[in-house]
Amino acid sequence: QVQLQESGGGSVQAGGSLRLSCAASGYTYRFACMGWFRQVPGKEREGVAHIASVGSTSYVDSVKGRFTISQDNAKNTLYLQMNSLKPEDTAVYYCAATYNNCPGPYFYWGQGTQVTVSS
Repeated sequence: QVQLQESGGGSVQAGGSLRLSCAASGYTYRFACMGWFRQVPGKEREGVAHIASVGSTSYVDSVKGRFTISQDNAKNTLYLQMNSLKPEDTAVYYCAATYNNCPGPYFYWGQGTQVTVSS
C-alpha cells in the first residue's frame, strides 16, 4: 500500500524559508511523476510543482524563482524548498504521486502539512 507522509511545515515570517519533505513507501515501481499541491479553505487545490522521474520540473507561475522541487531516489523522499515566502503561500501543502506522466492525474496523496506565513 502506497503511503506518502509530509513533514516540515510550520510558521514563518514573510521572507523566510521552509523545506517540506515527503517520504514515500509501499510502492513497487518508481512513480512517473510526483508533485506538491496546496489548498486554502474555500478554494480549489492548486498544483505548485511537479517533477518527472527523469528529473524535469514545472512550477505554477506564482512560485517560480522561489520554490524548488527535488527528489532523492535513494531515500524515497520528495522535497520542496520554499524561499522568500509570502503570506499568500499560506496553505495546507500536499505531496502526491502518480504512474502517469506529469502533471498527472495523481492517485496517491499524503495527509498534508500546514504552512503559515505571517506578514
